[in-house]
Amino acid sequence: MKAAYIEAQGGPEVFTYGELPDPAAGPGEVLVDIHAASINAADWKRRKGGYYPTIEKFPYILGRDFSGVVGAVGEGVADLKPGDAVFGICDVGQEGTYCEKIAIKAAIIARKPDSLSHVEAAALALIGTTALVSVEDTLRLKPDETILIQGGAGGVAGFGIQLAKHIGARVITTCSADNRDYVSGLGADVVIDYRAQDFAEIVSDCDAVFDTVGGEVTERSFAVLRPGGRLATIAAGSKPPPSPRDDVQSLRPDVGRDRPHLERTVALFDSGAVTLPEIKVYPLKDAAEAHRVSEGRHLRGKLVLKIR
Repeated sequence: MKAAYIEAQGGPEVFTYGELPDPAAGPGEVLVDIHAASINAADWKRRKGGYYPTIEKFPYILGRDFSGVVGAVGEGVADLKPGDAVFGICDVGQEGTYCEKIAIKAAIIARKPDSLSHVEAAALALIGTTALVSVEDTLRLKPDETILIQGGAGGVAGFGIQLAKHIGARVITTCSADNRDYVSGLGADVVIDYRAQDFAEIVSDCDAVFDTVGGEVTERSFAVLRPGGRLATIAAGSKPPPSPRDDVQSLRPDVGRDRPHLERTVALFDSGAVTLPEIKVYPLKDAAEAHRVSEGRHLRGKLVLKIR
């Protein structure tokens, strides 16, 4: 199969585009012919090293979410068959979507609806699941609450803005001036240009913060919470960061892999509650260039590799 893979950890130049052996579906798995795979910040952090334990075996294929068509089923799989269009996210600890085929547990992927192309489904898979787990399951956002979403132009945050508005919350978000119209179009009530304004001086008494930026932004976000408020971050490591306040919660969403969250993402899209992020498409052979753009951290929406 064709694949964009790395042979060492480092910069984008470690990518190679070439042939690797096809995987095979084991018990409870399906073999999916991948049509599109999305690029996430975790991918380039993994490529560089330090984000997770060092990769010990090369060549190594990055990538976590995908859309494609079932090519074969393993023993014990009864609810999917060859020819079914599916999309999903690799299990925790598994990667490998920057290629033409992947073997994956059938139970954690979902059928792709006709309403979404493969590129669109790949773009929604991980951002939808992450936003749902963060905003609904972890923060338990309620109608009429106020939430600050850091980094509103990104894929997860953009879905989060729409989800929060669908719930009935008031949404404040941060982004660059270039992205003001984009996040306003997603439903943000208040938009803060982080380059020209200090959110900590403008925002206060929030019920919740959803942080997708990390670093000092996470640390300073605790100050905008009301007593009893809660902060959830996906950008500060695998554990919740220590809170400088005793009267607020610091949370780390546990973004698992399951079919119900994927189906919930589709239902929200089909109902019109959420729209697609802005998507930029690259051919698989240009994975290195897509990583350069993603690593620049100023992209809007999602980057997707088109494989078939």
